[in-house]
Amino acid sequence: MADGTPTAPAPYLVVADGMRHRIVDGSWPPGHRLPSRSVLGAEFGGVGENVVRRAQELLIDEGLLEGRAGSGTYVRAPRPRHTLLRTPPADADARGVAPYGFTGTWEADTTAKTAAPAEIAHRLGIEVGAPCVHTVYEFLARHRPVMISTSWEPMSVTGGSEIVLPEGGPLAGRGVATRMAHIGVTVDHVRETPRPVQITPEQAHLLGILAGSRATLIERTHYDTSGRAVETSDLLVPADAWDITYKVPFGVLRTPGP
Repeated sequence: MADGTPTAPAPYLVVADGMRHRIVDGSWPPGHRLPSRSVLGAEFGGVGENVVRRAQELLIDEGLLEGRAGSGTYVRAPRPRHTLLRTPPADADARGVAPYGFTGTWEADTTAKTAAPAEIAHRLGIEVGAPCVHTVYEFLARHRPVMISTSWEPMSVTGGSEIVLPEGGPLAGRGVATRMAHIGVTVDHVRETPRPVQITPEQAHLLGILAGSRATLIERTHYDTSGRAVETSDLLVPADAWDITYKVPFGVLRTPGP
């Protein structure tokens, strides 16, 4: 039976608290590389490396530490948060593929004739295995990836045209609607579904952050006037750096008559 004695905090919480104090009092300044987990375990009462790892993951979630792939764990310098507006102006598509409000650059890796996996085929309304153009975008700020987007376009729509490669041809780097208009396809609307996810090890390697960090995955599909899906993509937005904002217009409100 419980005797009213307070339960001792979990060891990783004790270690995290000790690390937090070192960051707050300046013993570990921004940019400081943490010692190895074995060294830290010895410093914090001889705990195991798994305890230290859980403590580090907690402080990464709090924004106090950051993991750098292949390098180690560092005290994170304060970063300003940015706003990612998901209701851009009408001419934003013609400016490029980068999300509206993003001011960095991007790199793209495109593969044609890629077989559509089941989920993508369902979203595009095509057969599983149908050929698509698959493009992975890395959006860069100060030469470091900060967001990742993966796009799929069915070759039944663009195959044989001069816009088949999103980063090639006369409209290289333009948005989906602008490129589709070039081949007579009118994009009528876009549907987005945001959902919370955790960063996978592969994504963590690209972004230079810790696997398991929080992010928002925005599933986005472009439809033409007949309701046909002409492109679908997943935009991965790390939660520690971006506020995702939607502007919803109401139009003119009219006062009911008597």
